[in-house]
Amino acid sequence: MLPCGQPSRPPRGTWQHGRVTAATHSSLFPSASEVSQFPAPPQDADAVLDGLDPEQREVATALHGPVCVLAGAGTGKTRAITHRIAYGVRAGVLQPGSVLAVTFTNRAAGEMRGRLRQLGAGGVQARTFHSAALRQLQFFWPKAVGGELPRLLERKVQLVGEAAARCRIRLDRNELRDATGEIEWSKVTQTVPADYPAAVLRAQRDAPRDPAEIGQLYAAYEELKRDRGVIDFEDVLLLTVGILQDRQDIAEQVRRQYQHFVVDEYQDVSPLQQRLLELWLGDRDSLCVVGDASQTIYSFTGASPDHLLDFRLRHPQATVVKLVRDYRSTPQVVHLANGLLSQARGRAADHRLELVSQREPGPPPVYTEYGDEPAEAEGTARRVRDLIAAGVPAGEIAVLYRINAQSEIYEQALADIGVPYQLRGAERFFDRPEVREAGAALRGAARFGANDSLLDAVVDLPSQVRAVLSTKGWTTEPPVGSGAVRDRWESLAALVRLAEDFAAAREGATLADLVAELDERAAAQHAPTVQGVTLASLHAAKGLEWDAVFLVGLTEGMLPITYAKTEGQIEEERRLLYVGVTRARRHLSLTWALSRSPGGRASRRASRFLSGLRTGSAGAVGAGGALGGAGGVERGEGGEGVRGAEEVPVAARRRSRTVARCRVCGATLTGAGEMKLMRCEDCPSDMDEALHGRLWEWRSARARSLGQPAWCVFTDKTLMAIAEAVPSTDNELARIAGVGVRKLNRFGTDVLAICAGEDRAEGEAGE
Repeated sequence: MLPCGQPSRPPRGTWQHGRVTAATHSSLFPSASEVSQFPAPPQDADAVLDGLDPEQREVATALHGPVCVLAGAGTGKTRAITHRIAYGVRAGVLQPGSVLAVTFTNRAAGEMRGRLRQLGAGGVQARTFHSAALRQLQFFWPKAVGGELPRLLERKVQLVGEAAARCRIRLDRNELRDATGEIEWSKVTQTVPADYPAAVLRAQRDAPRDPAEIGQLYAAYEELKRDRGVIDFEDVLLLTVGILQDRQDIAEQVRRQYQHFVVDEYQDVSPLQQRLLELWLGDRDSLCVVGDASQTIYSFTGASPDHLLDFRLRHPQATVVKLVRDYRSTPQVVHLANGLLSQARGRAADHRLELVSQREPGPPPVYTEYGDEPAEAEGTARRVRDLIAAGVPAGEIAVLYRINAQSEIYEQALADIGVPYQLRGAERFFDRPEVREAGAALRGAARFGANDSLLDAVVDLPSQVRAVLSTKGWTTEPPVGSGAVRDRWESLAALVRLAEDFAAAREGATLADLVAELDERAAAQHAPTVQGVTLASLHAAKGLEWDAVFLVGLTEGMLPITYAKTEGQIEEERRLLYVGVTRARRHLSLTWALSRSPGGRASRRASRFLSGLRTGSAGAVGAGGALGGAGGVERGEGGEGVRGAEEVPVAARRRSRTVARCRVCGATLTGAGEMKLMRCEDCPSDMDEALHGRLWEWRSARARSLGQPAWCVFTDKTLMAIAEAVPSTDNELARIAGVGVRKLNRFGTDVLAICAGEDRAEGEAGE
C-alpha cells in the first residue's frame, strides 16, 4: 500500500507541461460512440495524479484526517476531489464501498459518478443528501419503527392548500407557493411551528404573510401529514437524523458501511444537512469538504456558509487547501471578478479567494449604458448576433438577469433578429400561468369592454390594462420581499410596461390591438428552436459556464434587488453578480439602462457594485487582501504553514504565523498598515525617499498602461514598505506584506530593477 501523499515514483506528466485541463465539458449521458472515445482508466494510483496542478495534487493526496478545500470559481474542484477519491481507491487506502460523496443536485452527483468510473474508481457512492438519506431510511425503517416507510409526498403544495383551508386562511396560488417555501425553510433550519415567528425575526426574513399565520399553517400541515400517513422531502432528512440519534446500533451500522465522506458545495449546506453529516461521521474525522463562501447565494433556502468558514474551529487539525488557479476565465474576466469581491464585506468576504487566471488574455469586459430597456435588449441582441457571426456557437452564449420577469424583453429582441434561444430554470414569458391568465382577461376585456364597469372610468390604453390586471394581482407598488407573489407581480408589471410602450409607439391603439400584438409575440416565441442562446436568471446559472456572458439590467433596485435591505442581503446580491461574472470564459458584457422606456426620465443609475470597476466610475476599490488570497495548503496544528505554487519563491509560499513586532522598537503590531511596514506608525522611517519617488512614478505609469487605478498595482503602504526594505531578490520582495504571489510574478522584475537603480518609470516592461 502506498503511504498517503507519497507517490512511489515521479509523475509521467506535469501540470506545467500542458496536462492540466479544466474538465468542464464532460457529458452526463454520453452516446455509445462517445464512450468508445473515453481514455482508458489510469494504469495505477500514481497515474491518477498526472496532470494535476500542485494544489489539486495536495487535495488528491490528503487522504487522512479532515480536509477543507477552498475552491474558487473555475479552479477544477470537481477534478480535484474525484482524483482524490480515485487516488485513494487505486492506492488501496480507501475501499470504494466505504466512500460516500454527497452533493446538492442529481446532475452533479451523476457527473461525479461518471468521472470516478473514468478514473477506475467505480463502486463509490455519489449521491445527493436526500438520495443518500432516503436509501438509509427505507432500509432501516422496518427495524427502527416497524412496518413500511410512509409514502413520500411528491409535491406538498396541495396539502399546504388543504392546511390553509383548515385554518381558514385564504391563499392564492402564488401565496401558496411562498407559504410552502417558508415551511421548507423552517424544516431545514430545524424550526418547529411554534418557534417560526421568533425564527423569522432572528433571521431578518421577510415572511410572505403574518408570521403567526404561517406558524399556524405549518402546524396544520404537519398534522395533515400525520393523518394521511405521508412524509415530505424534508422529513426524509429529519427522520434519518432522528433514527441515527435514537438508535446507536443503527448509527454504528451506517458508520461501519461509510467510513469516508466527501461533501461538495459545502457553502450551501443547511443546519439539518450538517446535523445529518455529523451523525454519519460519529467521532471520526475522515471528511473532505469543498466550497467557496463567495458563491453562497441560497441563504433564503436555509443554506449557510458558516459551516465552511468554521471548519477549522471544529477541526483544528484540518488540512486546508486553497485552489485559486482559474482554468475557466481569461485574466480580464478574473481581474473583474477579483475587483468585485475586493469591495465585499462580512465573514464570507474575509475568506475570499483571489483567483489567478491560467488562460491566455482575451478582450476586456465591455460596460454599456443604454438610454432605456428596449435599447438595452436590442443592443444586447445585436452583439449576440455579431458574436455568432464571428464564430461563437449560440449554445456558448448566455444572457443572465436578476429575475425571470426580465426575460420577456430579451426573448422578444432575440426573436426579432432571428437568433434562437432557450430558457433555463423558468418557463417562457408567455407560458407563465399568470401571463396566460392576464392574456385571457385582456382578451375578454377587449371583446366585451363596452359592458365592463371596470373600464368605465379609464380611457387610454395603459390605464385600461392596469385596470384589468389589477384584478389579477397587479398593484402600483410591488409586494414586500421576494418569492412567488413578487414573481407574479413582476410578470404583470412587465405586461403593464409593454402596454405603455405599445401605446406610445402606436397612437390611438386599442385594447384589441394590444391583444393582437401579444398573440403575435407569443406565437413568434413559441416557434420551435434549435440549441440556442441561453436566457437564465443568475441563480439558475450557478454551476454553468459559457464562452460569452451578457449580464443585463445592472441597475440599483435590480442588483441589488429593492428588497435587499440588510448588509447580509446586500452582500449576497454582490455574490450573485460575482457568480454571474465567473460564468464567462472569454467575452463578458455588463449593461444597464437609465430609464424603463424610450423618452422616459433617466432616473436610474448603474449598480453600486460596478463602482470602482469601470473606467471613470466613482468609489475607489480597496485592495483585495483576503484571508484566503493565495493558493496553497495550510496544515493543521503543528503543520508546516502555507505552501503555494512550486515555482514561487519560498518567502512567497510561507507566511510566518508568529506575532508581528516592530523592527524599530519591538512592540507588538496589530494594525494592517503597521504590519505591512513592520514598524509602528510613529516610529522613525528609514525610507529611501528617492527610491520611493521612482517607485511612485513607475506605479503611476504602469497603472495608466493597464487602465487601472494605482492601488491595483501596489497600495501606498506597500510602496512605502518596498522603499524602506529595498529588496534585492525575489525572496526579499516576497516577504513584504501586500506583494503576494500574483503581484510578485507580474511586477517583481520591474520593482527589483528600480530598487537596483534602473529606470523603469515609463512602465515599459511587459506582463
